[in-house]
Amino acid sequence: MTIADYADARQLYAALSTGHSLINFEDGLGAFAALLSYPGTTVMGAAHDGRIVSMATLHLMPNMTYHGRPFGLIENVVTLPDARGQGFARAVMMALADTAQDAKASKIMLLTGRDNDAKGFYERLGYNADEKHGMILRLDRPS
Repeated sequence: MTIADYADARQLYAALSTGHSLINFEDGLGAFAALLSYPGTTVMGAAHDGRIVSMATLHLMPNMTYHGRPFGLIENVVTLPDARGQGFARAVMMALADTAQDAKASKIMLLTGRDNDAKGFYERLGYNADEKHGMILRLDRPS
């Protein structure tokens, strides 16, 4: 994706966010540009009818184990509601897996919410929760 895709990306982030976490348009444009240029980061999207309908972000991180091979972290996987079930997210996830494979990554990790039905989707792609437990420490401070 490129900065020219920001309007479509923002629509996708809005579909993903709970409303309170979506950055305003102006600041979001700068944040999206920073994300796209961040070393080791790939934002991949799938287009349909002239718009990006699905996307995800892969961060490849340096690592001192597994012979120094990087590991991947996938975030913000989202498909517009009217485009779900058509293979767009699968294509994005497979392309990101190829990107990680090409970088000789040892693994890809992701977290998914407990209250959504995405777990089965990820399992069908080969992800599992057998080895590790995902945990989060929220650093948000109330205003």
